[in-house]
Amino acid sequence: MNVSGERSFAAPRGAVWAVLNDPAAMAKTMPGVQSFDVHDDKRWTANVKIPLGLGGLKMKIDMTKTEEREPEFARLQIKGTGVGAMLSMGTSFELAEASGGTLMKWAADVKLAGPVGSMGQRVLQPIVNQQVEHVLTALDREVQNAVAK
Repeated sequence: MNVSGERSFAAPRGAVWAVLNDPAAMAKTMPGVQSFDVHDDKRWTANVKIPLGLGGLKMKIDMTKTEEREPEFARLQIKGTGVGAMLSMGTSFELAEASGGTLMKWAADVKLAGPVGSMGQRVLQPIVNQQVEHVLTALDREVQNAVAK
């Protein structure tokens, strides 16, 4: 399932870049984070409980930054494992200065295997969209907090 979009931030590109590259700040944007470990500046692991309608899916998610061009572009590879589910996601974002702020273009290719993946795109798409909106709203909050400091 491919998802993509744009988000504007009322903040300089450097501030948005700093938050996107701060694992502690990013942990605050992810839904259901129960623990978050930073291995180095390119690898992180999160234990999460992803809300899925009536219940939640517990997963261990490993994130690796595979490409970076500061302050405009980064690509990450994300792999998650949980009981009865496997997640594989490639995601990237591009930052550009735009009318006194920053425009972020983002894209993700999400693959889910196992019983959750078998629910089909029609069922999963609204859940993915809801989670993406949650992350982007939380990211905006973290960017505004960083600018206010």
